[in-house]
Amino acid sequence: MRAASFLVLAGIAAALTDIEHKPFMRKNIDPLVSPGKYVSHMHSFYGSDAITKDLPTTEQLQKGCPSGENPNDLSVYWAPTLYYVNGDTYTEIYPATFKTYYENVDKAEIPFPRDFHSIAGNASAKSQSDIDEKITAITWWCDTGADDRNSRPRAAFPRSTCGAHMQAILRFPDCVDPTDIKKYTYAAANGGRCPTGMKRMVSLRFSARYDTRKAIPQGWNGVPPFKLACGEIGEGYCFHGDFINGWYEDAALNMLKAKGQTFMRIDGSHGNGKQYSKCKATDADPANGTNDYHKSLEMMGKPTK
Repeated sequence: MRAASFLVLAGIAAALTDIEHKPFMRKNIDPLVSPGKYVSHMHSFYGSDAITKDLPTTEQLQKGCPSGENPNDLSVYWAPTLYYVNGDTYTEIYPATFKTYYENVDKAEIPFPRDFHSIAGNASAKSQSDIDEKITAITWWCDTGADDRNSRPRAAFPRSTCGAHMQAILRFPDCVDPTDIKKYTYAAANGGRCPTGMKRMVSLRFSARYDTRKAIPQGWNGVPPFKLACGEIGEGYCFHGDFINGWYEDAALNMLKAKGQTFMRIDGSHGNGKQYSKCKATDADPANGTNDYHKSLEMMGKPTK
């Protein structure tokens, strides 16, 4: 099983690029699910800092500061915050690395459309049956590979201490109707091809590696003392992600040139594709919302215990 997993990952390695992002904000907003409101579970944000409770356009995102290493990518990405739970104390576990992979470039017909946005995963998932790993690729494992992933539900947290980082991956929809960008789906859900009237995009994948050794030096055995903001202690099923396109058009078109190559750095008119910006990404609306877990529950009208 483990060898098969590596073969699958190797199979998707052709024609890709990747970008590392630093988290710049933790906040109880979700402009795709609850635009204009502070009623979301906590999310950790990466990418363009021109993001507030209101749904932004691509043009608006491009006026922000990127937290990622490619100045041509002003997209914004977010995922539920991961916490170490110790009694009533909730401490965020920061990713050692958070990367966005752009894969299957050789199959892409068009770049991400302007203002395109999508959601991957199921924020309400409570069991393995609530997700489809073959479509979304949602899995958790220890980077060393020496874990219990083949004896537990693969979308659940590892049940024993990770000797290295604990990683989660998540794949986004890669088919879109260019005439109505709110209509999107997965090629994998349609026999490997986009439905009639849709076009194939590059396949976006999140890879989040969490530094559990730093957060929990004593390790764990059994139900792990972790909690995603969307789920219960010890589960990982509700891991999900959001994406709003902020790529500059020239770089987005350059990305499609990666066809036939194993890896390609995506440069553009705004700079080298592997260099961080000199600006510092920050919360664009610091006076509103909250970055406190218990306060976010209050604002959602949920019990804090």
